[in-house]
Amino acid sequence: MEETETRVALIGIVVSDKDSVQRLNELLHDCGQYIIGRMGVPYEKAGVSIISVAIDAPQDVISTLSGKLGALSGVSAKTLYQKMPDDTKKI
Repeated sequence: MEETETRVALIGIVVSDKDSVQRLNELLHDCGQYIIGRMGVPYEKAGVSIISVAIDAPQDVISTLSGKLGALSGVSAKTLYQKMPDDTKKI
């Protein structure tokens, strides 16, 4: 089995369209094997929900997930990557 380098990242998500929540949760579920943790906070004053997702996955998985999340109606997603040393773990 070939080892794949992984990256640790934090995906910050802001949801303003509740109709997108089901699809958002489906996308996160599909990447569940890579998700380290997730926290969601409703911010009723602004009419949004703020979600942070810590993930340890191959670069292409993180990029694809972030792109799909950001393409949803009323959803913004930004990704922050941790710079890893050369001897990072592999899956």
